[in-house]
Amino acid sequence: MAKLVFGMNQSLDGYVDHLEFAPGPTLFRHWIDQVRDLTGSVYGRGMYEIMRYWDEDRPEWSAEHREFAAAWRRQPKWVVSRSSKSVGPNATLVDDDIEAVIGGLKARLVGEIAISGPELAGSLTDLGLIDEYRLYFHPVVLGRGKPFFAGPRPPLRLVSTDHVGEDVIRLTFVPA
Repeated sequence: MAKLVFGMNQSLDGYVDHLEFAPGPTLFRHWIDQVRDLTGSVYGRGMYEIMRYWDEDRPEWSAEHREFAAAWRRQPKWVVSRSSKSVGPNATLVDDDIEAVIGGLKARLVGEIAISGPELAGSLTDLGLIDEYRLYFHPVVLGRGKPFFAGPRPPLRLVSTDHVGEDVIRLTFVPA
């Protein structure tokens, strides 16, 4: 059985915004390794559109960027969206009954499946499908934006804390 994990970079005040802070070299290496080891990823529409950046090589990329892109392209992706009509390479559109589809992936696959996007994570939390939450706190206060938890925070139990990279703390929680 696969484990569904929702993890994202966020500000100290709980907002996610990829334009406001970028991972340093050590944290970026962490994300490369993380993506390389995934069984797959489930994306909400908005997060998938942001991640499509990695579909095509760019001349300004470093070797690490190319390595991340290659790992991201290799993994299967499922995109939960009622408004999208198509998705890119190695991706499957999920436009109805997310409980059955994502629950089926969890039952059928082995390994870790990343959940990406706060609204999607909120829906999957409500369905009781997320097994672990990884909050990567950056020393930034935004005061606005999209919150990590799109709805009420579920009851959680802290299972680990880790220093990841230059100035990031990862808190790992499981449902209580």
